[in-house]
Amino acid sequence: VQLQASGGGLVQAGGSLNLSCQASGNFYSMNVMSWYRQAPGQQRELVAAITNGNMTQYGEAMKGRFTISRDNAKNTVYLHMNGLKPEDTAVYYCNLLTFNENYWGEGTQVTVSS
Repeated sequence: VQLQASGGGLVQAGGSLNLSCQASGNFYSMNVMSWYRQAPGQQRELVAAITNGNMTQYGEAMKGRFTISRDNAKNTVYLHMNGLKPEDTAVYYCNLLTFNENYWGEGTQVTVSS
C-alpha cells in the first residue's frame, strides 16, 4: 500500500490550503484515513481522522478551522485548512489504518508565515 500526499506549501496567516492523499494497493475497505502533523521538536499529533463511513474526529486545535473528507471510490482523503496560524506549521502525514495494518505516507510541508 502506498499513500501519496500533495498540496502542502507556504501560506500567510489567515489563509487556506488543501491537502489530498491517495491510497493505492490492496487494503480493507473498512478503514480510517487520517492526517497527522509533526512540528520540529514536537511529537506527532492527530489533525483529523475519517472512517470509511464518514465519521470524523479532530484534534482540539483544529476544530472549527479544518475539515476532513474522503472519496471512497478514489481512495482519497482531503484536508481543507482555513484560518491557518503560524503554529500550524509542520510536516503533515497521511495515515491509513485497518484492523491489522497501519500505513504512513511521506509528509508534505505546510508553512504558515506571520
